[in-house]
Amino acid sequence: MNGLVALAALSLGAWLYLVLAHGRYWRCDQRLTGREPAPSRWPSVTAVVPARDEAVLLPETLRSLLDQDYPGVFRIVLADDESSDGTGDVARALARDHPNGARVTVARTPERPAGWVGKMWAVETGLRTANAAAPPAYWLLTDADVEHGRTNLRRLVAKAEAERLDLVSQMVLLHAGPSWSGLLVPAFVYFFQKLYPFARVNDPRSRTAGAAGGCVLVRREALARAGGIEALRGEVIDDCALGRAVKRGGPIWLGLSTTERSIRPTAGVADVWNMVARSAFTQLRHSPWILAATVLSLALLYLVPPLTVLAWPWRRDGVAAGLALGAWMLQALSFAPTLALYDRSARWGFALPIAGALYGAMTIDSARRHFRREGAHWKGRAGAGREVG
Repeated sequence: MNGLVALAALSLGAWLYLVLAHGRYWRCDQRLTGREPAPSRWPSVTAVVPARDEAVLLPETLRSLLDQDYPGVFRIVLADDESSDGTGDVARALARDHPNGARVTVARTPERPAGWVGKMWAVETGLRTANAAAPPAYWLLTDADVEHGRTNLRRLVAKAEAERLDLVSQMVLLHAGPSWSGLLVPAFVYFFQKLYPFARVNDPRSRTAGAAGGCVLVRREALARAGGIEALRGEVIDDCALGRAVKRGGPIWLGLSTTERSIRPTAGVADVWNMVARSAFTQLRHSPWILAATVLSLALLYLVPPLTVLAWPWRRDGVAAGLALGAWMLQALSFAPTLALYDRSARWGFALPIAGALYGAMTIDSARRHFRREGAHWKGRAGAGREVG
C-alpha cells in the first residue's frame, strides 16, 4: 500500500467513524418540538441581556422579549456595559412605549473588577440587579443581537419543567449572507455540533457538555450550585463552560432553533475569522501540541480527500482516488442537514474542504494572537481572563 492510498484510507475510516459513531452530530435532530406539556404552574423567569453598543439592534431584539407570550412572571434586565451609542436610552424608550414595558429594568455596569471578562461582568451585573428585586426560578441568558420567537420562553420552560432539566439551550440561527459567510456560517454550526455532539450533551450518562450562549435557560438554584457567574468570570468560551459546570449537578439539553435568530450581520470572511480566532486557541487549552494535532486532523479530514481526487489525472492511482472520493462524499452528505437548516443547496457540501482549510487557518491565527498577547475581545474591548493570560 503506497502512502497516498494509506492517507485516503485513513481519511475514509475517520469519516465512517464520524458519520456512524460520533453522537449523530450531523443529523441536526435535537430540536424543541413545541409539544412539551405545560407545567401546572409557570415559574418566574428573568432574562439578563448583556449589551454594549447595541442601540441599532435593540428595537428588534428587546421588543421580541417584551412580546413573549409567557403565562408566568417574566422580567428583563438589560445590563448596559459602558455603551457609547445610547443603548440604555433606547432600551428605556422601548420599554416606555411598549404595553409590557414594566418588565424591563436597565442597569449600568459598575467598574469592572480585575479578572472579569467584560461580558461575564455584564451578566453578573444583571443577575445582581434582578436578585435585589425578586429572585426568579429561572434565568434566561440571551445576547442583545438575538430575536426570539413569540413562544420561545414558553417552550424553553415547558421543556425544562417536563424533563426536570437544569439547563436548556438553543443554538440560534446565525446570520448567513450570500457571500463567503453563506458557506462559513453553516460550517461553523456544523463544526460546533461535531465538537459538542448534541445527543451526547443531552445524555446524562455522557461527560460531553456544552451550551450556546445566545439562548440559555438555567435554573437559579442550578447556577448557584455551579458557583454562579463568578465561577465563569475569566471564561472566554463562557457558554460551554456554563454547560459543563451545570451538568456536573444535573441534566442539561442543547438543541438547534429554527425560530430564534441572530440579526447581527455577518459580512464575510473577516467577521467569521474574528469570531473564531477570538477563542479557538482557548478551546485547545493554549497547547501548541493540541494545535498541531488539530491542524493535522483537519488536513486529513478535509484536504486529503479532494486533493487526492483532483490529483488522479496526474497520479492515476484509482484506489486512492476511489477511497478519497468516498471520504469526500461522506463529508458532503454529513453537511447537508446543516445546509438545509440555512436554506442552502446540498451541493455546497462539496465546498466543506474550503471551510475546513479556512477554519484551520483561523485556529492558527488564534494561537498567534495569544502568543502576541493580543487578548480576547468583547464588543471591541480587550477583556481580562484566560485569553489575556
